[in-house]
Amino acid sequence: MVGGSAAPRLMDEVRRVLRLKHYSMRTETVYVGWIRRFILANGKRHPRDMGEAEVEGFLSHLAVQGKVAATTQNQALAALLFLYKQVLGIDLPWMEGVVRAKRSQHVPTVLSRDEITRVLARMDGRPWLLASLLYGTGMRLMEALRLRIKDVDFARNEITIRDGKGGKDRRTMLPRSLAEPLLREIERARLLHEVDLNEGFGATWLPHALARKYPNAPREIGWQYVFPATHRSRDPREDIERRHHFDDAILSRALKKACRAADIAKLVSAHTLRHSFATHLLESGYDIRTVQELLGHKDVATTQIYTHVLNRGGHGVLSPLDRG
Repeated sequence: MVGGSAAPRLMDEVRRVLRLKHYSMRTETVYVGWIRRFILANGKRHPRDMGEAEVEGFLSHLAVQGKVAATTQNQALAALLFLYKQVLGIDLPWMEGVVRAKRSQHVPTVLSRDEITRVLARMDGRPWLLASLLYGTGMRLMEALRLRIKDVDFARNEITIRDGKGGKDRRTMLPRSLAEPLLREIERARLLHEVDLNEGFGATWLPHALARKYPNAPREIGWQYVFPATHRSRDPREDIERRHHFDDAILSRALKKACRAADIAKLVSAHTLRHSFATHLLESGYDIRTVQELLGHKDVATTQIYTHVLNRGGHGVLSPLDRG
């Protein structure tokens, strides 16, 4: 069934429904990957011929034999629920027999102010600007990469983040020290856009059918990415050649290289800069609800994890050895 012509038809339908419901390209890749793994793990049987028992078995195997994290197991569950409900039109009963992966409670990695300074001092160019923006605004990596020119307000020193996690918009500050570098980056984007227009391209990707609602918007300068890719590429969804945003892998490599050069042993990623932003604001005395709004957290409980990594030792308690 899956080894023959039926497999491409099923996966094509999965992709079609994902795109119809405006799921991101990353989510599409992840969901398709989990669905393939599920089918292969069950002898290439069609999902219509399987159900609750096979899904429970697959998810339990991930937890017991695969020892995956709870978030990974939940990701696989979400993909399979999407397959059955949205693609096949089958409602799976509540699966009480699934062995749940243990949910770990890790304290986020945070760099000190000195470590941030040392890392940024060993970066340059666009990776430096992106890393500085992540630390200076608290944005998520993809929020920064997908930032559009129209959403940077230099007059108000403000950045509007559109369609963030949970589909919500929010505002954060524009660090004054990054105003000039960002202006230069936007001018670079403007020049690249002019080249694309002159060569018959220049239409950027717009989310949620905005391109149909505003047919001229994809070619307008305001909708272009602040951090465009160096070269155009073909969009796998629409088979259109256009300019995507900057590659996150380039930033990741530059960040790791800078950490090695700065002799920092911590495991650092782009998200570490967001963690550091929140922690340093709380250290400076800013209200936790203000930090929550800047981060775009749904509730203050999520933001409270940063109170456990403040630079005050164990939960802010003064050791008896240090008492006079």
